[in-house]
Amino acid sequence: MRTTEEVNARRQKLTRADMLKLVTQVNEVYAARGKKLVHFNLKKDKPDTATLAKHLLGPTGNLRAPTLRRGKTLIVGFDENTYRKFFG
Repeated sequence: MRTTEEVNARRQKLTRADMLKLVTQVNEVYAARGKKLVHFNLKKDKPDTATLAKHLLGPTGNLRAPTLRRGKTLIVGFDENTYRKFFG
């Protein structure tokens, strides 16, 4: 699969509003922070904005990096097993 859009997070900050827009475009979200991985199935469960922000935004209030979108799946943070599953 080829990259269709790449955004340099140092030059273009993705804010809380951008995060909310991205979340409306996907069915699943995987958020990794350290060794912890959280999965949200947005078709079944709709977490509130505060919960999503806690897992997807960094301390500056911007979307955490790396963030990848593959089809209807959003991956935030780095988890080796998740990357293998989607990019294997």
